[in-house]
Amino acid sequence: MASTWQSVQSMRQWILENGDKRTDPWLLVYSPMPVAFIFLLYLGVVWAGPKLMKRREPVDLKAVLIVYNFAMVCLSVYMFHEFLVTSLLSNYSYLCQPVDYSTSPLAMRMAKVCWWFFFSKVIELADTVFFILRKKNSQLTFLHVYHHGTMIFNWWAGVKYLAGGQSFFIGLLNTFVHIVMYSYYGLAALGPHTQKYLWWKRYLTSLQLLQFVLLTTHTGYNLFTECDFPDSMNAVVFAYCVSLIALFSNFYYQSYLNRKSKKT
Repeated sequence: MASTWQSVQSMRQWILENGDKRTDPWLLVYSPMPVAFIFLLYLGVVWAGPKLMKRREPVDLKAVLIVYNFAMVCLSVYMFHEFLVTSLLSNYSYLCQPVDYSTSPLAMRMAKVCWWFFFSKVIELADTVFFILRKKNSQLTFLHVYHHGTMIFNWWAGVKYLAGGQSFFIGLLNTFVHIVMYSYYGLAALGPHTQKYLWWKRYLTSLQLLQFVLLTTHTGYNLFTECDFPDSMNAVVFAYCVSLIALFSNFYYQSYLNRKSKKT
C-alpha cells in the first residue's frame, strides 16, 4: 500500500515538475487538478441538469446565444490568424515540427495561442449548458459530451508539455472549422428568418470529418518517420482522431443518410 502511494506521489511530482516552464505560471496549466475539477463539474451538470430542468420551461437564451456564438467566431478568427501567421513567420514544417521551448518572441507567441486554444475548450463547455437550459436534451449525445469533456484534457497536456511544434496543425484546422461552425450557430440563433441561409449544415459535418481525417493522416505519418516530437503524443492524437472519425461518421449516417433512406 505504501509503495502504491509512493508511486502516485512520484507520478504527481513528475506531472507537476516536467512541464514547460514558460506555460506553468499560466491559468489552469501547472496542475491537472483544476481541469479535473472542471471535468467532474461538467459531468455533474450533464447528469443533474436535465433532471432539474424536467419540470421547468425552456430558458429563452436568444440574445445570449447570438452574443456567445459570434464572440466565439471572433475568438476562433484570432486563434486561426495567430496559428497561421506565427507558423509561417517561424518557418514551421507542416510535416514535422519540434517544439521550440525558447523564450523568443515567436516561440512565446505560439505558446500563447496554444494556451488560448486550450482555454477556448473550457469556454466551449457552455455549449452543453445552453442545450440543457433550452431543454435540447437530444443534443446531449455521447459524441457531444465525449468530445467536449476530453478536449480540455488533451489540450491541457498540450499546453503543459508541448506548447507549439506540430500540435499547431491541430489548432489551425480546428479554429478554421470553428469559425464556420459558430457562424452557423450564430445565424441559427438569429431566428427563423435566417433558416434559408442554413442549408449547409450537412457540409459542416463533412468539414468536421475531413478535419479528423487530415489530423489522423498527419499524426500517422509522423508515427512512422523520424521527427523530434513525442511519439506518445502522436499516438494519443491518432487514436483520439480515429475515435472521432467513427463517432462523427455514425452521426453523419444517422442524421443524413439513414434519415433520407427512411423518407424514401
